[in-house]
Amino acid sequence: MNKKEVFKLAKGFRGRAKNCIRIARERVEKALQYSYRDRRNKKRDMRSLWIERINAGTRMHGVNYGNFMHGLVKENIQLNRKVLSEMSMHEPYSFKALVDVSRTAFPGNKNMASAPKKEGLSILV
Repeated sequence: MNKKEVFKLAKGFRGRAKNCIRIARERVEKALQYSYRDRRNKKRDMRSLWIERINAGTRMHGVNYGNFMHGLVKENIQLNRKVLSEMSMHEPYSFKALVDVSRTAFPGNKNMASAPKKEGLSILV
């Protein structure tokens, strides 16, 4: 990498890292290493965020994330986690329909499906 390219990439750095070639070269090299690493970490972080959102949405309907995803696989519904997380946030009725489909496909979901029964109301009625 020649001097002009190094200084172009070092623009905005603090101190001598922007105008002293030796220090700028080291800082630019390290910055490129960080950007390479963090492009991969960004993918990991986004996937975990999507999983958290799906889990929150499914637990509102009485199903956990693992059983929900297993039910979708058994029903051959091929929606990725990004789409499922967007549906859980912005389209709750469509997401509820998916939860119901998953619940019927996987018997492990049926145990959590029933809401807690209130005994006091049956006495009053």
